[in-house]
Amino acid sequence: MSFANRVERLRIDAEPLISHLARPWPGVVLFLSTSDGHSRARVLQVTGKTLADAWRLLDAEIDQHWGAIEDSLRWLRLDWVTAVRSSTWGRFREDLKSVKRNYCRQGLALDSRLSRAFLEQELNANAMLYGGSKIPHAVVNDKNFRLYARRRFPDWSGDLSDDAPVFPLTTRGLFCDGTNPPLALLPSGRHAGRRDIETLDEACVRGLIGRASSYLATQVQNSGRFNYGWHPCFDRPIRAYNSLRHASTLYSMIEAWEVNRDRHLADAIARSLGYLTNVLIKTVDVPAGPAAFLVDPGGEIKLGGNAVCLLALSKYSEVAKTSRYLSLLEQLALGIVHMQDANSGRFVHVLHYPSLAVKSPFRIIYYDGEAAFGLMRLYRLTGDERWLAAVEQAFDWFIAQEHWRAHDHWLSYCVNELTIHRPEEKYFRFGLQNIADYLDFVLTRITTFPTLLELMMAASDMIRRLEAFPDYCYLLDDFDRDKFERALEFRARYLLNGHFWPEMAMFFKNPARIVGSFFIRHQAFRVRIDDVEHYLSGYVAYLHRVRTGGSVTPKKTFVLKVERQACASGGQRAE
Repeated sequence: MSFANRVERLRIDAEPLISHLARPWPGVVLFLSTSDGHSRARVLQVTGKTLADAWRLLDAEIDQHWGAIEDSLRWLRLDWVTAVRSSTWGRFREDLKSVKRNYCRQGLALDSRLSRAFLEQELNANAMLYGGSKIPHAVVNDKNFRLYARRRFPDWSGDLSDDAPVFPLTTRGLFCDGTNPPLALLPSGRHAGRRDIETLDEACVRGLIGRASSYLATQVQNSGRFNYGWHPCFDRPIRAYNSLRHASTLYSMIEAWEVNRDRHLADAIARSLGYLTNVLIKTVDVPAGPAAFLVDPGGEIKLGGNAVCLLALSKYSEVAKTSRYLSLLEQLALGIVHMQDANSGRFVHVLHYPSLAVKSPFRIIYYDGEAAFGLMRLYRLTGDERWLAAVEQAFDWFIAQEHWRAHDHWLSYCVNELTIHRPEEKYFRFGLQNIADYLDFVLTRITTFPTLLELMMAASDMIRRLEAFPDYCYLLDDFDRDKFERALEFRARYLLNGHFWPEMAMFFKNPARIVGSFFIRHQAFRVRIDDVEHYLSGYVAYLHRVRTGGSVTPKKTFVLKVERQACASGGQRAE
């Protein structure tokens, strides 16, 4: 569809939706934003007394500014102002103190004629209301504001003094990608600016999984190392690296590959596996024999690092039906057991490499849940009772220490897996305690917080299993199942606000870099591999719920037999 045809289609669909603003404001304010998919969107803005006047002015602006290049523009977005209020910069700055950073969901006009105005997406994508990660609320970033404002309006006076007027506004819009009919965009609020998804059905969830996993595949370099992440407002790379997140991201990619069997994703997984096993994992002798440890930059061995290696390699073994990594899996599990106190079941969290001296007895509760879950997945793969025994001993410690108070998604994953093999009252009770008094948080948390969906999905599966045990059903007597289901579905839909739909990505410096990924809004829309990982894992679990009517319990696989044969033959490859 040509550029002119797309503009006309936007016009046809928009006209019934546009209402004239009341006086003293101009009747109609239109924004046309366009991008070739590789560059930050250019925005044309016009104001007219009537809708016909505004269209006429917009046509003139298009003729003047685009001309011959117009057909190379991939994405078009039309927005119009729906409401305006008068304020001053001083009052607006005060108002921002009650708004979480990057959660200002309004546009701004610099004059009462609304002739110099910005969409909310422009303000956020150019970090114009972001003061850095140390300031929890939104602030006017004078430097960024002036840079972008003068690019859009070279004749602007630059007055941001407290007494100067400013006009917050709300908009509504449509988006066209050139192949599909225009999509309605949600109006102001936490969902503002993205397409309206009526039903989170299988096709929609598969699309989210496909785009996110494809993004992660593009971040795997030839060496197998990831591009760790990006600050998309200005397309700046995140220079740090984290071996644990390399492995956990790989795990989510394998989960997605099980769903879509995408060849490019498989190639990226293979490269990432190679880097994990050949570069990041090291072997050290312990009393039980050779043990393997994931080593982070700085020579740290983290309990959670070994755990997510178990998850990634166990999942790959299941999905690819291979025993290639069986010996390494055992060494990684021995590394975890080496970090467990034989009497209490408690784990040590961080060791020095290569001495294995204790660096931190405790760092973060996530590591405990990851370790137990990793061992459970290895137990499911091999049937080796050593790993189940280690988890049960660890859970004695978790229960005694009331770890359920942390509402950790890894503990939810683990207790779900544990109750498959040990359906005991104390484990079901722990799983319910991990979520029961957390539902209000799940329903009201302003950030997307993607691990909440993972927490809910694992809990949902455990609850369905609990219902099959009449002797334990009393545990559900005081559990608000309706509220749980409502919170789960709400969180699955709320995560759509963290997806880089093209209608949002187009306003950032390099849309092609980030489109299809997921972001963390309050961290300046950060896109990091582990951020994407948690969205992806949550939606993979949710897809199973959509397809099966609720259950996400994995079926027994062919790999279990293969791995047991490999154990009997001394761990030799059986590919």
